Amino acid sequence: MSHEPTTPPGLPDVLGPGLDVLFCGINPGLMSAAKGQHFARPGNRFWPALHLSGFTPRLLTPAEQDELPRYGLGITNLVARPTARADELTAEELRAGGARLTSVARRHRPKVVAVVGVTAYRAAFGRKAAAIGPQDETIASSRLWVLPNPSGLNAHYQLPALAEVFGRLRLEVAQAD
Repeated sequence: MSHEPTTPPGLPDVLGPGLDVLFCGINPGLMSAAKGQHFARPGNRFWPALHLSGFTPRLLTPAEQDELPRYGLGITNLVARPTARADELTAEELRAGGARLTSVARRHRPKVVAVVGVTAYRAAFGRKAAAIGPQDETIASSRLWVLPNPSGLNAHYQLPALAEVFGRLRLEVAQAD
C-alpha cells in the first residue's frame, strides 16, 4: 500500500501495483475519517456490494481495507476533506479532486477507475449527462466507470441493485484479462 502526498494522515489511499480497479469515493465521511477506514459507516453498502458482486471472496470489513490490493483493488477519494454529507463539498473541491484522481490514475495505472457517485463525477469532470455504467472517456490510460454512491443516504439504489452494477464492472474487468 502506498500513501499519496495529498491524502489526509488519518485516511490513506489504499493502493498497490497492478490494480484492476481503483474505486474512488467522493470524500471521507466523519466516521471514516475518525477511524481511518474507507466506507466505515455501518449503513454504507460498499463492502457488501464488493463481496456480493464477486470482487472479494468474503465480506471484508472497513478495518480490512489493506487486503484489497491482493484482490487487485484499491480505494481513493476525490476530495480529502471529511464532511457529514457529500453535498457539503464545493464545486471547486470536486474539480480539484478530478485533477488529483487523474494524477493518481496516471501514476498507478489501474485497468479501470470506478468513481462511486454519479453526481460527484459529473461535477468533478464537467460531464452533466454522465450516467451509471461504463463511460466513453478514460482517466489517464484507465477505462472509466461510474457507480452509484453506496451510502445509506442513497435510497435510489438498494444493495441488490448496487451489487448488480458492481458485478457488471467485475465481469468487464474479467473479460478484459
